Amino acid sequence: MAPASSLVNKLKVQLKLSISRLRMVQQKDTAIAKQQRRAMAQLLEQAKDESARIRVENIIRSDLTTELLEILELYCELLLARAGLLEAKECDAGLEEAVKSIIFAAPRTDVKELHNVRALLAEKFGKEFVLDATENRDDKVAKRVVDRLRVEPPKTELVEAYLSTIADAYNIDWPKGRLAAREAAANGNDEDEDDYDPSGGQKVPAYEASEETESLAHATPPRNLGMKSPVSVVPPSPSTDNVSPRIKLPGPPDLKPSAKMVKANKPDTSGPGGKIPDVNELAARSGRQQVDRKDKDKKRVVVDLRSRDGELLRSFDIVDLLNRTSKRQYDGP
Repeated sequence: MAPASSLVNKLKVQLKLSISRLRMVQQKDTAIAKQQRRAMAQLLEQAKDESARIRVENIIRSDLTTELLEILELYCELLLARAGLLEAKECDAGLEEAVKSIIFAAPRTDVKELHNVRALLAEKFGKEFVLDATENRDDKVAKRVVDRLRVEPPKTELVEAYLSTIADAYNIDWPKGRLAAREAAANGNDEDEDDYDPSGGQKVPAYEASEETESLAHATPPRNLGMKSPVSVVPPSPSTDNVSPRIKLPGPPDLKPSAKMVKANKPDTSGPGGKIPDVNELAARSGRQQVDRKDKDKKRVVVDLRSRDGELLRSFDIVDLLNRTSKRQYDGP
């Protein structure tokens, strides 16, 4: 007999394989059952009721087998989750139902991995334990497992229920006149509800409609109408490391002109004689203000020199002054 630890490890591997295999078989049986239901709907549409009643028993048996495989999958997951309890020599009470149900149902399935699990469990707990589980002497096998493995023809009520469900799923009038009777019953209920008026007077408008009208009267247009940028950037929240966070956009940074560039673009006012003063600067140096005035009739420009108090000190014509200067240069000293 193999050591308990190695036997439990083998059992874990076979349980995982059994779970995967059981899921695959369930998916395959479900797909086949859908095709069988479609074929059954065609028989009902062609009014072949006797053939449909016989063939629907295969669908019922397939559904029972799928449910059985689902139950066995749950038991395998339970044994895998409680694998530590399998180290004991005797079967734990919390695992007895799962272990005996697998031993009882495994020979009646086509899952090879489940047969391997049954063989390892038999090696672990002994032949007498397996015999009790196979014959279900102490009724420890789950009742739902026994019911789904019972070989007996389905009841007439179950067959009729299956056929009715298939007819409803594919919108088939079976038995004849069933859809018409259902529509008539639905229309009759609608008319009864319309005719019933407990007040006996005129109908009062619904309160919900008045509330909806009032809410629409006080409604305001949304403020977020118009074009909106698809990209929104939320600035980071301030922290102790960065008190005033800023958003840095991708791309080259904004370049500022250097001090050398600013100095090069600035006009050069340095020279041997310095900057040439204008008339305003001369007036400021002498403590006087100047006011320009144009004589439009004589087409002359007259300059008034005033003091800080506004007193007129002198007035002279610039054109006349220029003429005198040019004449003096022409005549010579």
